[in-house]
Amino acid sequence: MANGSGKITAVQSGVLPIAGDMVVLITTRSSGRWIIPKGYVEKGMTPHESAAKEAWEEAGIVGKVEPEPIGTYSYRRPSGMFAVKVYPLEVESLLERWEEMHVRERRVVTPAEAIDMVCNKELAQILSSFFHLSL
Repeated sequence: MANGSGKITAVQSGVLPIAGDMVVLITTRSSGRWIIPKGYVEKGMTPHESAAKEAWEEAGIVGKVEPEPIGTYSYRRPSGMFAVKVYPLEVESLLERWEEMHVRERRVVTPAEAIDMVCNKELAQILSSFFHLSL
């Protein structure tokens, strides 16, 4: 499945959770790096609907997701290269308890802080473009 050419082996969808003039980030389960909620597109769901479900499961975020992506970033795992289509999500509420609260940290930060916190350069560029900030 994985190859050395950088060919995409799977496409996922994720959300950029926007709470007023702030952004919500979560940590990965394994390394603790800061990311956005994302995952595989679930059968019977559109990519943006599936991304909203990931936000609820991974970060306890409830909100309205836009159907048009604002960008795509890629990352590598041992199983291959993944592309993530990112959809903006207007946060309506942050749940006090959620499915993955014991394996992830959630933080509400400014867009500038979010750009500095995420490790993925392509994701930082999406944040920068969306909020009209320079890297």
